[in-house]
Parts: sequence; structure tokens; C-alpha cells
Amino acid sequence: MRELDADYIAGVVADMCIRANLSLSPAMQERIYAAKEAERSPIGKKVLGQLLDNMAIAEAQAIPICQDTGMAVFFVKVGQDLHINGNLTDAINAGVRKGYKDGYLRKSVVGDPLIRVNTNDNTPAIIHYDIVPGDKLEILIAPKGFGSENMSRIYMLKPADGMDGVRNAVLETVKDAGPNACPPFVVGVGIGGDFEMAAILAKKALTREPGEASPLTHVARLEADLLSAINSLGIGPAGLGGAITALSVQIETYPTHIAGLPVAVNMCCHVDRHVRMIL
Repeated sequence: MRELDADYIAGVVADMCIRANLSLSPAMQERIYAAKEAERSPIGKKVLGQLLDNMAIAEAQAIPICQDTGMAVFFVKVGQDLHINGNLTDAINAGVRKGYKDGYLRKSVVGDPLIRVNTNDNTPAIIHYDIVPGDKLEILIAPKGFGSENMSRIYMLKPADGMDGVRNAVLETVKDAGPNACPPFVVGVGIGGDFEMAAILAKKALTREPGEASPLTHVARLEADLLSAINSLGIGPAGLGGAITALSVQIETYPTHIAGLPVAVNMCCHVDRHVRMIL
């Protein structure tokens, strides 16, 4: 059986926290550049140019892309033939603690949602585990800022609402978000499962690269249809009007109960951060 030390994992996680906050993936950078070229509104084009300038400065000077360096969200796949020497959850939190300190990243987590005293180290992280075949450990970090997170929604639709109901739920969420979620958006949508599974699916959808269509033909069509409909709303970059309100719509699905159609919409600004490592 293969073994990994918890201390080693913590070091990897610390580095991932910093990397995720300093630069976006090449695919996302290319998407924003393409959006600038396609934007017809002069002010929208200017805003998108500023986003590109901001990304370049952040990477060159090793400073965060956004002042909100997010709550650390992880999707972790643990191989069933892997033994970890130590506690994996503790190791991930230790890595977050170190990464946010060493990277001079803003600590945004409060220890109690009502009393609201800052933990001063951005822990605890939110960790979703999955046990998979093999002896590898896959760690995906997706720091999530709350300007966009606060505009996310979940709907418990009826099966009869069907595709139109899903479409209306997504468009309603985007309209309500408006400038508050810092457009241009990446829109993550989770359909199916139950109440909490739909929300997890929506968050996971944001970790796909923009333009990476669903492998399900009917879902890929819905993604394209929603992106077109959202970009017809006229909200535009920074909410100042224009043709580019969303950069991508990404949908994940899961089987559900015969009596339900859960739909979650997780809004994300253009700072759709994620880094994946396989150990």
C-alpha cells in the first residue's frame, strides 16, 4: 500500500492556496481576452481590458488577483489503496493556515456564523471527499469569494417544470445578481440529487475550464442556450452594460428522486480560481 505523510500534503496545499490566488488558468485568461475582443460596448471593452491588466500585474508582482482571497473550498479524491500517515483534514487545514499566512492572503473566515470572530488563518476549509480506486490523492482547491457567492440560489423545482423551469431559475438568479456579483460571470449550475447535492454540483461545475462543454449532448445544448440568453440581458462587464455578461455556463447533473428537480446556481465572478494537484 502506498503511503503519504500528512506534513507533505500540508506543504502542497499551502503552495496551492498561493498559486490559486495569484493567477487564473490559461484557459480563463484566453476567455477574458476573447471577451474583450467580442465586446461591442466601449465601456465594457475598457472594463475587460482593466481585468486583463489586473491579471498581468497580479502575476508579475505576486499579489492576489482579487482582494477577496476567498474561503478555501476543496474537492479531494482519495485512492482506496492509499494510506495517509496523519489526519488528512488536519493536513489540509494546516496547509491553508500556512498558505494564507505566507502568501499574505486576506483571512476571511469567522469561527461562528453568528458571533463572527475572525479565526485569523482562513480556516476551517470546506472539504468534499470522494473515495476512488487507486493509490493517488487528487486535491482541487477553489477559493470562493463571497461577493458572487452571496448571489447564489437553490430552487426545489417540480419535475413538471422541466428544462424551461431550469432555464428560468438560472436567468432569474443572474438578473438578481446584476452588478453585485462582479460580472462577467462564470455560472455554475447543479441539477439533480437532493437539496445539498445540487449545491455541491453547482460549486464543482465552476472548477471546469470555461468552454469545456458537458459530455451530455442535451446538457451541452442547455449550457450554450443559457450563455446566449444571459449575454442578451445587457448587464455587461461590471454591470455597466454590454454584450458580455457571462464568460461561461457550466452544468453538472446527478440522478434525482421521481418527485423532485433540485437546481442550484452558484455565481462566480471572472476570478474563477482553481488549482488541481495529483500526488
